[in-house]
Amino acid sequence: MTAAPNVHEVLLAEPRGFCAGVDRAIEIVERALRRFGAPIYVRHEIVHNTYVVNDLKAKGAIFIEDLADVPPGATLVFSAHGVSKAVRDEADARGFQVFDATCPLVSKVHVEVEKLAREGYEFVMIGHKGHPEVEGTMGQLDAGIYLVEDVADVAGVQPRGDKLAVVTQTTLSVDDAAEILAAVKLRFPQVREPKQQDICYATQNRQDAVKVMAPQVDIVIVVGSPTSSNSNRLRELAQRLGTPAHMVDAADDLQPAWFEGRPRVGLTAGASAPDILVQQVIARLKALGATSVRRMHGVEETVHFPLPKGLGDKSMSEVSASRS
Repeated sequence: MTAAPNVHEVLLAEPRGFCAGVDRAIEIVERALRRFGAPIYVRHEIVHNTYVVNDLKAKGAIFIEDLADVPPGATLVFSAHGVSKAVRDEADARGFQVFDATCPLVSKVHVEVEKLAREGYEFVMIGHKGHPEVEGTMGQLDAGIYLVEDVADVAGVQPRGDKLAVVTQTTLSVDDAAEILAAVKLRFPQVREPKQQDICYATQNRQDAVKVMAPQVDIVIVVGSPTSSNSNRLRELAQRLGTPAHMVDAADDLQPAWFEGRPRVGLTAGASAPDILVQQVIARLKALGATSVRRMHGVEETVHFPLPKGLGDKSMSEVSASRS
């Protein structure tokens, strides 16, 4: 029995979905598969999206957490979240052919940590404990980097010296990070901030789009997997703005009851969610009665990151074309 139509209009946030770092990471795995053949080993999920990971598994990617599970001589890809120095050193020692899919914006944070550490700095890192990006960034140093997840954690930071710098996970809530940074600066007035904030352009743009969209709709749907930090932040942001919000991994997760009395739906997607999932959600919303799908005005993203050496030849441009 078809659910009673409740939805009338869908507003699409702009921008939404894949960012340049995610696009690059997926392309690295696909090109490696095309060039070297299956299997290609990937440390951790290449990006935090169930559909993407399952698609790459079907093509011959094997996702692992422990490098001991990778056979000698294999090709290994580091995920977009980055890895610690210990993981890099182990991969080198085991002799793998490595392609690094770390997002260049995460790599920028790693370079900053390494540079300032040589100058005698310790670090406060704003981020979520256990997230692979946080583990990778903190793993650039053996000591002297202190994780804070909220304002309360700032009081517990006890640096050994007086040279202190702050870095952040790239996929945080812009507003939450600003609040924690303010607390860090209050406690450590001389703390050194990055020249440009570490939160990536795509995270910022998607959050800004939700800030514009949420007040105009009755409910917000975020397409993203539970493990996706930036997708979770979009859902939290909409809720903070007073709009009910749900995150779905796929169209089948939509519950008709969510839309009762909520005819205007705002739809966005985290930076690791492919557009095919958005289109499937739109189709499901149309089945629930939506007759209008309107794209909101927003920032046009033109960022593009180059591929690692050895994977960037033009003869493989069809890999990108097959996904667009």
